[in-house]
Amino acid sequence: MPSLDPTGAATGVSTTDPSAALAALRRRALGVLAGLSGDAIELGELFRAAGHELALVGGPVRDAFLGRLSADLDFTTSATPDETEAILARWGDAHWDIGREFGTIGARRMPGGRRGSTRDVLVEVTTYRTDAYDPSSRKPEVVFGDSLEGDLSRRDFTVNAMAVRLPDLTFVDPFDGLADLARGVLRTPVDPRQSFDDDPLRMMRAARFAAQLGFEVDPAARTAATDMAERIAIVSAERVRDELSKLLVSAQPRVGLEVLVETGLADHVLPELPALRLEIDEHHRHKDVYEHSLTVLDKAIALETGPDGAVPGPDLVLRLAALLHDIGKPRTRRFEQGGGVSFHHHEVVGAKMVAKRLKELRFDKATVQAVARLTELHLRFHGYGEGGWTDSAVRRYVTDAGPLLERLHRLTRSDCTTRNQRKAARLSAAYDDLEQRIATLREQEELASIRPDLDGTQIMEILGIGPGRDVGAAYQHLLELRMDRGPLGEDAARAELLAWWEARTAG
Repeated sequence: MPSLDPTGAATGVSTTDPSAALAALRRRALGVLAGLSGDAIELGELFRAAGHELALVGGPVRDAFLGRLSADLDFTTSATPDETEAILARWGDAHWDIGREFGTIGARRMPGGRRGSTRDVLVEVTTYRTDAYDPSSRKPEVVFGDSLEGDLSRRDFTVNAMAVRLPDLTFVDPFDGLADLARGVLRTPVDPRQSFDDDPLRMMRAARFAAQLGFEVDPAARTAATDMAERIAIVSAERVRDELSKLLVSAQPRVGLEVLVETGLADHVLPELPALRLEIDEHHRHKDVYEHSLTVLDKAIALETGPDGAVPGPDLVLRLAALLHDIGKPRTRRFEQGGGVSFHHHEVVGAKMVAKRLKELRFDKATVQAVARLTELHLRFHGYGEGGWTDSAVRRYVTDAGPLLERLHRLTRSDCTTRNQRKAARLSAAYDDLEQRIATLREQEELASIRPDLDGTQIMEILGIGPGRDVGAAYQHLLELRMDRGPLGEDAARAELLAWWEARTAG
C-alpha cells in the first residue's frame, strides 16, 4: 500500500500513522453512508431480488470518505439497460432513458410522491461497461462489461474507482483508491497511457480534480498526459468545454490551469493561455502576463458574492473574463524605442480572440458575448484615473457595460496587480470614487435604463414621418444628447429634435 502523507492535508485527516489515517477515513465514510437514504437501500434490494448486482460508485463514494453526502447518486449494475429500466419504473416516481446508448437509465423520487419518499432522490444506473476511442472518432465506443471490478478498472482515477455494494454496504476498492484519497493523489487504475488512450478527456479531468479537490497528479499520470497531450484533439469541443467549465468554477481553478499549461494540454484546448507566457525583459519593464492573468482570476474569485449578492459565485463569465482579458497582448506587443513595451488596443484584439475561441469551444452565445464585452471594456476605467470624467462619460461607462456592470467592477479592480502600494491605493480610491458617482447618478437618473426623452412613436409624430432609418438616426441623436447632458425633458428634446431635423433635411 502506498505511504500516506503524514499531514493528511488533502482529506482533513491529520495523523502520522498510515493505518490510523485509513481507519479515520473509514469511520467518516461509515457515518455518511449510514445516513444514505433508505430509498437507495431499497433500490439495492430490488436489484438483488431480480438477480442483479448494484453498487454505489464513483464520486458519491469518494465524497463519503471526504465527509459529504452527494445529492445525486451514481450506480453501476450487472443488469442490462432494459432490465434496469423495468426496475426503476417500479422504484421511482419518474424515469428516463436519455443515456441508454451508454447503458445509463435515470430515475427520481420526489418528496410526497407516490412512492412515499421524504426527500428528493435522483439516481442514474449504468450497466457495467468498458469504453475506448477509435483513433479516427470523437466518440467513445461503449461495450458492456460483466463485473464490478472490470467496470471500476475503466474509471478515470483510483479515488473514483471505489464502490459500495448494495444493499449490504460492502466496500470494494480493488485499486487502493482509499490510500490515494488519504494522501491526496490522482492515480489511474491501470497504466495511465492505456487509460488516457481509452479516453483522452481523462487528462483534462486530472486538471479538473486537482482544482476541485486540491490533489496532486501522480507523476506517472502527469508524464503520460504530457507525452500524449495532442491526443486530446480527438475529443469533441463540447466535452472539452464542459471539463474546462467545471475546472473554472471549482475551488482552486489556478491549480488546474497550471496542470493544463505545464502538461501541454492547454496548447490544444486553450492555446491563448500558454501564449501569455511572454519573456520578461531584463529590466522587468512589463509583467509576466500569464502569472498576472492567474492572479487576476484569484482576485476576481475573492470578489464574488454570496447567493443574494450582485455576482454570486462561482461565476463562470467573470472567471473566464479574468483569465482571458489580456489574451490580445502577445499579438499586439511592440518594443518601443528606449526599451519600453506597448500593447496598443490589446483589449479590442483580445475581445475578438475571446469570441473566436469560446465559439470554437461551443460556449453558448450569451457567454461568448459577455466575456468578449468584458474583455473589450476592461481598460476603460484607466482613463478615469488619468483625468476627471464628465457625467456624460460616467453615463456611457454604465450604458456600455449594461447588465455586465457589476462583473466589470470586479474585473477592473482585480486587474490592479501592481506591487506599488501607492499606485494600488490610488487606483482603488479612484474606482471607489467612480462607483460612488455611478450610485449618485443612478439615484438621480435611473442609469440602468437610460433612454432618450422621446421614443420612436413620438419622433415619428413630431417629424411627420413613418418607420425607417430617419427614425433610428433621430433616436440615436437624442440618446447622444441624453448621455452628454442628462435628462432634457420632452419640450427641450422636441426643440433639439426639430433643429436636428431641419439641419438634416436642409443638407
